[in-house]
Amino acid sequence: MHVTSLGFRTDLALLTSAGSVVEDRGTHLVVRTPDNPSYFWGNFILLAEPPVPGGEREVVGAFHTEFPAADHVSIGIDGDGLPDQSRTAFEAAGLEVDVATVLTASDLVAPRDVEAEVRALTTDDDWEARARLSHGLYPSTSEERFMAFARGKNVQERRLVDAGRGSRYGAFVDGELVSTAAAYVTEAGTARFQSVETHPDHRRRGLAAAVVHAAGRHALDHLGVGTLVIVADTDGEAIGIYRRLGLADAERQVMMERRTGEWATTGA
Repeated sequence: MHVTSLGFRTDLALLTSAGSVVEDRGTHLVVRTPDNPSYFWGNFILLAEPPVPGGEREVVGAFHTEFPAADHVSIGIDGDGLPDQSRTAFEAAGLEVDVATVLTASDLVAPRDVEAEVRALTTDDDWEARARLSHGLYPSTSEERFMAFARGKNVQERRLVDAGRGSRYGAFVDGELVSTAAAYVTEAGTARFQSVETHPDHRRRGLAAAVVHAAGRHALDHLGVGTLVIVADTDGEAIGIYRRLGLADAERQVMMERRTGEWATTGA
C-alpha cells in the first residue's frame, strides 16, 4: 500500500525506526508496537481510502480482530478528507473523528525570549521528568498504567536520539521540566515534530514556542533537514503557535478513535 499522506508517512517512518512493525494487507496497513500496547497511535489500522458506504462497522470489527486485547480503537485513513456519510457512520459506531491539520516549514521564525532554560533532554532523570510531565496532563489515568505507557514512549524516542535522528528539548523553570517538544528525521531532508506538551501552570508564557523552535532548529542546522512537519488539532490553541513560528497548512490527516475506561480522557 502506497501512503500519500505526509502526516501518516512521517508517523510510520518514526514508528518503524523506533521498533514498531507495519503489516501491509493491500487495502490497509496494520501497525503494531508490541512493547507498548497502550500506545493508541502505535497500534492502529491505516486504510488506503474510506470504506464503501455501510462498511464502517466492518472496519471497526477488523480492528478488534487484529487487536483482540486492545481497550481502544484507532483507525486512520490515507488522504485528506472523509465523506460526511462515512463520518456519520463511524461516529454512530462509537468513534470520535478528528481531521487534523498537517503543517510544514523550511525555516522557522524565532520566538520571543522566555524565562527558562531551554536544552536537550540528555539524562535518565530528564526523560523520567518528561514521562511525569505527560502524566500530569492526564491525571484521570492511574499512575501505574500511564507511566508504563509514557516510559515505553521514552524508550522508543531514545532509540531515535541514539541513532542521531534528532533530539527532544525541554524548558526548565527552577530546575523543573515544564514544556517539551521533539523533532526527528523521518526520511532524507524531512523531520517530524513529536509530542509538544506544556504544564498547565506554565502555558501562555512562550515556552511551547521555545521548545518547538529549539527542536526544529536542531534538525535544520545539524541534520540536513529542509522540511519540518507537524500535526495539530485544527481547532486547538497550539496551531496558532505553530503558524506564528512560520509553519503553514499543507494537508489534512484523518484519525478516528474510541477510548474506554480510564484512558477515555487521555491523549496517549
